[in-house]
Amino acid sequence: MTTENGLTYAQAGVDIDAGNALVERIKPAAKRTSRPGTMSGLGGFGALFDLKAAGYSDPVLVAATDGVGTKLRIAIDTGVVDTIGIDLVAMCVNDLVCQGAEPLFFLDYFATGKLDVDQAARIIEGIAEGCARSGCALIGGETAEMPGMYHAGDFDLAGFAVGAMERGTDLPSGVVQGDVLLGLASNGVHSNGYSLVRKVVEKAGLNWSDPSPFSAGTVGEALLTPTRLYVKQALAAIRAGGVHALAHITGGGLTENLPRVLPEGLGAEIDLNSWTLPPVFDWLARTANLSEPELLKTFNSGIGMIVVVAADRAEALTALLVAQGETVSQLGHVTAQEGVRYSGSIL
Repeated sequence: MTTENGLTYAQAGVDIDAGNALVERIKPAAKRTSRPGTMSGLGGFGALFDLKAAGYSDPVLVAATDGVGTKLRIAIDTGVVDTIGIDLVAMCVNDLVCQGAEPLFFLDYFATGKLDVDQAARIIEGIAEGCARSGCALIGGETAEMPGMYHAGDFDLAGFAVGAMERGTDLPSGVVQGDVLLGLASNGVHSNGYSLVRKVVEKAGLNWSDPSPFSAGTVGEALLTPTRLYVKQALAAIRAGGVHALAHITGGGLTENLPRVLPEGLGAEIDLNSWTLPPVFDWLARTANLSEPELLKTFNSGIGMIVVVAADRAEALTALLVAQGETVSQLGHVTAQEGVRYSGSIL
């Protein structure tokens, strides 16, 4: 027999007590997101949700998963991690609403080499904030401490959202030639194109802590502006009638995302003079000498969501969306020729 002490999991780099402390700390944030249908709190092997209690009689479920790409790198390098969780939620729930679904619940996956309870709590509290803003319950998740898998201080995030709609109400539906394209403004780069953004910042010789050349605050602060949530506004428009499709403008920009919601044989014409290019995109384009086509297929270019509406409902739905706090631009219309064509110039 030997009296030598054996190894522990903590000595191998995994602190179960820290994980338990994190769960206790984030429970109030998760509870704040509770909504009709929520049945259980954090800590179980699974999370329960009651569709009937949420008001559905013949529901179809819709699921989406996403991350925030290399925007994480900026959050890690600056230590500003409080809003990256909003981005995570937005990237999932903004996709769900494009199907006509109401987001119901959300789960997150947070992985790191060594768990920093304070950092992790700030991240997950941001996720809870995104859920609260979109009427979505944070009902579960996974925190993975994996020594040897991540460099010191690094972490990764993934999000999973589930929504529902009554059978027969899914979008896109009824898109026809002549439908009007309403563009809802973005508030910056959102969560796509950051590998190029980081290259441009490097090319410009800037650090994250330097004053931003395109906005107030530092470069890092400006580029960490969280992705806008369009859920409640979009659902209000859908319920008012006349919405035929929605397109979340993410990776691929206007050029690639709008065709995803148009029927075969139809396309769109967009007037690039119908909105003003936000300063961040103008700076990116000029600093990197980006062509207009490259800009439009890489970034949202100032339009975070496109709502395709019946022509006779365009005025009323514009007013409704403005009343919901949106900046709305009439971008163009659906055409009988496939593909997205542009008129005017954004640069």
